[in-house]
Amino acid sequence: MGSVGAFEAKTNLSALLDRVEGGESVVITKHGRPVARLVPFDSPEPGRTPDDLAEEFRKIRERSKPGGPSIREMLDSGRRF
Repeated sequence: MGSVGAFEAKTNLSALLDRVEGGESVVITKHGRPVARLVPFDSPEPGRTPDDLAEEFRKIRERSKPGGPSIREMLDSGRRF
């Protein structure tokens, strides 16, 4: 995985896209800190496969406790009159 600064990325975007199209991932930095990652479109986001997402939703559902306020009550309590 390569790394380029934001100015260089802006200046050489076409060349970066060619590298990414060839299968390489590129990290874009701003003032030396990583801020974005260019990855090939078909590659999955690390740790975010559909099975991983489904498992995260299952865990959220298990943590949810029934009997709380209804959606209508939550909406009404957030409205200002």
